[in-house]
Amino acid sequence: MASLAVLHQQTQPSFSVLTSSLSDFNGTRVVHSHLQLIVSIYIEQFKRKALQPKGALHITASSEKKILIMGGTRFIGVFLSRLLVKEGHQVTLFTRGKAPITQQLPGESDQDYAEFSSKILHLKGDRKDFDFVKSSLSAEGFDVVYDINGREADEVEPILDALPNLEQYALNNLSSLRKSKFWLILRYIYCSSAGVYLKSDLLPHSETDAVDPKSRHKGKLNTESLLKSRDVNWTSLRPVYIYGPLNYNPVEEWFFHRLKAGRPIPIPNSGMQITQLGHVKDLAKAFLVVLGNKKASKQVFNISGDKYVTFDGLARACAKAGGFPEPELVHYNPKEFDFGKKKAFPFRDQHFFASVDKAKHVVGLTPEFGLVEGLTDSYNLDFGRGTFRKEADFSTDDLILGKKLVLQA
Repeated sequence: MASLAVLHQQTQPSFSVLTSSLSDFNGTRVVHSHLQLIVSIYIEQFKRKALQPKGALHITASSEKKILIMGGTRFIGVFLSRLLVKEGHQVTLFTRGKAPITQQLPGESDQDYAEFSSKILHLKGDRKDFDFVKSSLSAEGFDVVYDINGREADEVEPILDALPNLEQYALNNLSSLRKSKFWLILRYIYCSSAGVYLKSDLLPHSETDAVDPKSRHKGKLNTESLLKSRDVNWTSLRPVYIYGPLNYNPVEEWFFHRLKAGRPIPIPNSGMQITQLGHVKDLAKAFLVVLGNKKASKQVFNISGDKYVTFDGLARACAKAGGFPEPELVHYNPKEFDFGKKKAFPFRDQHFFASVDKAKHVVGLTPEFGLVEGLTDSYNLDFGRGTFRKEADFSTDDLILGKKLVLQA
């Protein structure tokens, strides 16, 4: 059974990654008819038009919308949901209820957290239970869907079936309504990945580059194809590597563990491989901005930081962010080792970065965080407070360093 609940304020004096679930609180069910909403907004806009100069009538992202976030309790959605609530939208998180629905973030005031948590709604269920997804979403109705954790197209199709294209419905039934004035009624905004691109000698990757149908992210490619085939007002964002507080992937955390332990940092091959990171708060901002921009409709955007960095440079940037001494870097040839199923380094051993020019020029997105600044934010609000997702594991490091000592001897 689903529970749509208004979550009340929780007292959390300190940041905790693992706390008890808040998913079973009871609250008030909020249901409204999309057609009534369409008509009421149209009438209100018509009334205002009589009092405004010609050309002054606009429907913008500031218009309150009923928004569903698929996921939203781990990383990206934690920051996105706060931005949406501040914009005045009604936000519902669809999760299995295994993690806390809200948690107070480090640096977040009690007042800000109380205001945010009092407005978040929760719909409990498993997105792989397609019948439940269809029935529950049809009953609730949503204007916008942010799909943060979708991996396969078959997980998305039931959502589209449950929420038919209300924009087209409105246009077919309200002939006096022009599409240019009412483009925003249904929006499906998808979190894809820059990992879909086919490996190439020509970099950076742009949105028009060839994609890899055998990529481990092929499910996201299939989802983008599904969105293109359906009559949906969609936007897809393709982040490169994401970092920032609460990151559940061992990106910056991998470096911070070694820096804190005072250990050398093993880096594959020359260390001059070029990569790219984008801060989670910049990504959350991008998700918000595309909602309010017509030019983002039915478009794909690469999202990341606007600077590239080498593996060696990233290690030094992490040291600077955490206030550590210049690290000792040890380069090795991965082909000389058998690490089993363990991952010895958190990045793919190749050049991997993408152009964010389209996002800048089309929707005006400019990252706010430089790399060192962003890593400092991550360290101060997370690892530097003693919180992290994975315990340090130096077993592969020891294999590499042990062989180095033998060779030196």
